[in-house]
Amino acid sequence: MQNLCRIIITFAVATQAVQAAVTTKPNVLLICIDDLRPELACFGASYIRSPHIDQLASKGRIFRSHYVQAPTCGASRCTLLTGRYAGASNQALFQRAAKLKSDPKSVLPSMPAWFRQHGYTTVSVGKVSHHPGGFGGDDWNDAAKLEMPNSWDRHLLPAGRWQHPRGWMHGLANGEIREKAGEMDVFQALEGPDSIYPDGISIDEALLQLNQLTSDTDHPFFLAVGILRPHLPFGAPAKFLKPYATVKLPATPHPTKPKGRTTWHTSGEFMKYNRWKRDPNTDAAFALQVRKHYAACVSYADAQVGRLMAQLEKTGAARNTIVILWGDHGWHLGEHALWGKHALFEESLRSPLIVSYQGITKPGEATDAMVETLDVFPTLCDLAGITKPDFVDGVSLLPLLNNPNSTGHSAVAYSRGARTIRTKTHRLILHDDGYTELYDHTSVEKETKNVAAANASLIKRLTTRLQNRLN
Repeated sequence: MQNLCRIIITFAVATQAVQAAVTTKPNVLLICIDDLRPELACFGASYIRSPHIDQLASKGRIFRSHYVQAPTCGASRCTLLTGRYAGASNQALFQRAAKLKSDPKSVLPSMPAWFRQHGYTTVSVGKVSHHPGGFGGDDWNDAAKLEMPNSWDRHLLPAGRWQHPRGWMHGLANGEIREKAGEMDVFQALEGPDSIYPDGISIDEALLQLNQLTSDTDHPFFLAVGILRPHLPFGAPAKFLKPYATVKLPATPHPTKPKGRTTWHTSGEFMKYNRWKRDPNTDAAFALQVRKHYAACVSYADAQVGRLMAQLEKTGAARNTIVILWGDHGWHLGEHALWGKHALFEESLRSPLIVSYQGITKPGEATDAMVETLDVFPTLCDLAGITKPDFVDGVSLLPLLNNPNSTGHSAVAYSRGARTIRTKTHRLILHDDGYTELYDHTSVEKETKNVAAANASLIKRLTTRLQNRLN
């Protein structure tokens, strides 16, 4: 009888353990990196030092043809965090918040709100929405002006020596903040630890939050961490620039301004900083300096990813955590004589996306299937085993996570005054006044030769597809 009781108790304990394993929801770690183009070693740029992101990629799926919905921070992040097409404004989330206040029933839940409703503790650290810390006001620290109401249990940004989130957002070393852009250097690399630049202290906070979240065994967590660099100005500790001193960077493809009317702009965000009266479009040596400082910032951001992943492993939560690494848009480094984003060219809209979790099929394999930022929300729902909302505009990437050779879909994006659709072979850009750009990606010219005049039937088909997606 005693042995029988032991068997029954042992069976009951084992059954409870199996049930717990089945019902435990996975955690989510969402890493958002600002202005990160897909210039990483794991994306084929062997001259870039990105060992920590490469390590994450080796355990997950690399999406080499991921496109954002808008080539600007606020609008792109709004799409990520809501799963829906948004306006092209950096204020898209604040506009949503105002609508939520005036007519709560008309606004659908955000992604963190959805996970919160399904039992998750949701925390944001750094620049996840457009304003680091998620507040409005002159210095982005007015707690009465929430960027994403009802979404986060904690929405944090330690400004440290940078005084406030606005100062942190445009900060250089040791607390230097931007008051007049023309008086702030466009790049910098000073000696010192990671903490002399803004990301160092925000990642310190993210590690504290990770410890706190993993100690709560009653709730899974949704932790979003925003890494600022390589956003302008390009500032990172000198140790990240030194390895690039002797590195030979590849030539910049199609570096001249396109002829005729295009989505080109004057690179105003970049050009307003102090450039020592030098122009990278006419000064090859300066252009190379800019590119190397950008690369240093990428390596600095990579180091912060490494700190996050090491802490995740240390807590033991890595075994049950879905990790998403996402770039909020691309960035031109001289292509089309552009230095920045805000265009509807390939370099502005294509950004890195990596999804990693234990048990993924064929870890480390990349897919060239075309996907969008819109797809992240439904994908995370599928992976977490929670109800997938019917109001999102994207589709789950689960088929591509199970099989990297599965098919993707065309990618739509928009800016003020124009919309675009990217297929495997072409990019169509429709301006609101009717002007059309069409580029053939099967040709060597790619987005340097507008072939709209000779392709009326293709334009008609792509226009219909674009309108159907956005309507």
